[in-house]
Amino acid sequence: MLVDIAEYALGYEVKSDLALKTAQHCLMDTLGCGLEALEYLACTKLLGPIVPGTVVPNGARVPGTSYELDPVQAAFNIGAMIRWLDFNDTWLAAEWGHPSDNLGGILAVADWLSRNAVAQTEARAPLTMRAVLEAMIKAHEIQGCLALENSFNKVGLDHVVLVKVASTAAVSWLLGLTPEQTINAISLAWVDGQSLRTYRHAPNTGSRKSWAAGDATSRAVRLALMAKAGEMGYPSALTAKTWGFYDVSFRGQEFRFQRPYGEYVMENVLFKVSYPAEFHAQTAVEAAVALCRELSVRGLNVGAIKKIELRTHEACMRIIDKKGPLANSADRDHCVQYMIAVPLLFGRLTAADYEDALALDPVWGKRIDALREITECSEVPQFTRDYHDPNMRSIANSLRIVLEDGTELERTVEYPIGHRRRREEGLPLLIEKFKTNLRRRFDEAQQQKILEVSLDRERLERMAVNEYVDLYRA
Repeated sequence: MLVDIAEYALGYEVKSDLALKTAQHCLMDTLGCGLEALEYLACTKLLGPIVPGTVVPNGARVPGTSYELDPVQAAFNIGAMIRWLDFNDTWLAAEWGHPSDNLGGILAVADWLSRNAVAQTEARAPLTMRAVLEAMIKAHEIQGCLALENSFNKVGLDHVVLVKVASTAAVSWLLGLTPEQTINAISLAWVDGQSLRTYRHAPNTGSRKSWAAGDATSRAVRLALMAKAGEMGYPSALTAKTWGFYDVSFRGQEFRFQRPYGEYVMENVLFKVSYPAEFHAQTAVEAAVALCRELSVRGLNVGAIKKIELRTHEACMRIIDKKGPLANSADRDHCVQYMIAVPLLFGRLTAADYEDALALDPVWGKRIDALREITECSEVPQFTRDYHDPNMRSIANSLRIVLEDGTELERTVEYPIGHRRRREEGLPLLIEKFKTNLRRRFDEAQQQKILEVSLDRERLERMAVNEYVDLYRA
């Protein structure tokens, strides 16, 4: 399996125009999510060099900031920004995750290599953004294909193990590692201790889930650089009896695969277009917004609701069906009842709606909690089957509200706007989301420069990585 990943990462030629077009939009959306995260102190306090004031000559730049860092720390910074608000892309299967988390390591290494190439006396050519897009496609594919049939959450491991493995492979390609060095690096990623899902679930849900992917992609960069320096690998990292990953961490099971590595994952990735919500709740939130409007048309408000029923799929039940107190914003954005209550009240759901200012408000916080109390979730087996069906990949939720007078209002949404089946509807909204995020950090002239390049794929692919990243300098 290590050889398969290495051969794909080093040798696969990306040809799919759809995958490249999707990667272009994924790049914009991912960086935009990172820019929005810079508005939150909980995120920015973790960014920058480990030793304050350190500037690395020809270091990787962190978009939206003035930081110039070594590639390992830059990968952490970019990765943490991307993931902080749970608003970047998503992949759902036996395991779920966010493949664009890998951009932390990919962009940091590509930028660092490019700046050093320009600085060298022999004037080596910097990498182009085409290489970044191809690395994204490969990282998406590795993470996504491993996730299709293998559930890491069921053995208590966090999905960021796949970010670490995928980033290691993609970064190895960018660094020009040999096949042997790449296999060594990937084996080191599997031998590494893997993150528990402790920080994603009650009673321990916390902010580590917002920087765990940054940690994983930065670790990948470190391991790839160690392999490049000649550090040995471990050929049976997965399969060694007693001491390998399968026996220690995967209950003796070997990985199963649904398809060979190609371009499938990027072509089918899910974008979070409308709501910064855990993806299993996206269609539930969309349904709640629609029902809020219907209540308004009828001249009613949530005070008329007697009962709320969410019919959903198994993954939603297991991850975000929560009762009782919610300790912080990280807890709230993984509670489907909370994510239904807010849009029923306000007809919206934003990142700010998870913060204490709303959740602990003496009036609105109590109303949200009252709606949570009357919300019941149940699994629909067909929804679960359709969720796993590779030809459907739906994320269905059916929301029903029962009013005091017995009237029932219901809305079912099978596919969120960011799904491939709604791609044409979603892309214009994704671009508007990117524009909104650019306005948060840059003046109009700088916004326009970024947009002109980002929306012109031919120009974007030709542009040197360091020149593109410079467009985002604060």
